[in-house]
Amino acid sequence: MDQSKLKKDNRDFLFYISRLATIFSIMMYVSYIPQILDNLNGMKGNPIQPLSATINSALWVLYGLLKDKKDWPVIIANLPGIVLGLLTFLTAL
Repeated sequence: MDQSKLKKDNRDFLFYISRLATIFSIMMYVSYIPQILDNLNGMKGNPIQPLSATINSALWVLYGLLKDKKDWPVIIANLPGIVLGLLTFLTAL
């Protein structure tokens, strides 16, 4: 396999990672609305929302790390989402 084929395969893989991360990003923001309402009413929230946020953040960090030139703003912006999303998920159980 030649070098140009490997680079194209990597770009294709990154394209699909970015699309998957975008889908999870939208899911994360929409899914927190019921969680916020439940939390304001003193009820335990659904753990699916923070789990979605954790997966979304992890995908964006993976995307930023796998690019030929690392995308540090994307990585840094999403690292807290992994920690906070996982913490929220665990406390919602």
